[in-house]
Amino acid sequence: MFHPDTQFLIDHWTGLSRQGHARAGIPDRAALEPHLLGTRLPRTFMAARSGEDAVIRLAGSWIEDFHAESLKDRPLLSVWRTASRPLVAAALTQTVREARPVVIAALAGFLSAQIEIVLVPLRGPSGAVDRILGLYVPTATLSLTSEEPRLLTARVSIGVGEPSRPALALAAVGGRRIA
Repeated sequence: MFHPDTQFLIDHWTGLSRQGHARAGIPDRAALEPHLLGTRLPRTFMAARSGEDAVIRLAGSWIEDFHAESLKDRPLLSVWRTASRPLVAAALTQTVREARPVVIAALAGFLSAQIEIVLVPLRGPSGAVDRILGLYVPTATLSLTSEEPRLLTARVSIGVGEPSRPALALAAVGGRRIA
């Protein structure tokens, strides 16, 4: 059971992915109307995917206040503890490869306040799946002291719903393996 804001973004993205303009189950970035996110907008970010990481292009005011700095042009993995980065990189790959939302359950601060991070894939202007929309959803009130580290600790990630793309498989033609 997810926080209502997490479920909102999952449902909103799923609705966009089922519209006629979505290709292979992934909507275009242009289909997203930010005002429909309402009070969640300050907790959203947009990242440009680059290999296993993504670079934050826009981050809402709540996120930048949480991390106590501007995040524009910073690698998304840089807001996570080093030990959490492989799990987050796998979640980024999963959301794109499977064309579905992925939720990362994470911890923040010394008190280990729980937070959900939702990742959904979008197509950029070129038509490539190179945008990630994310949402920070604190499941309780976060009140961090100024001395507390602002890095997140990933605990688990989960793909939500059915994958919109079939799993990759190997095929053989004339005894030669092809993808």
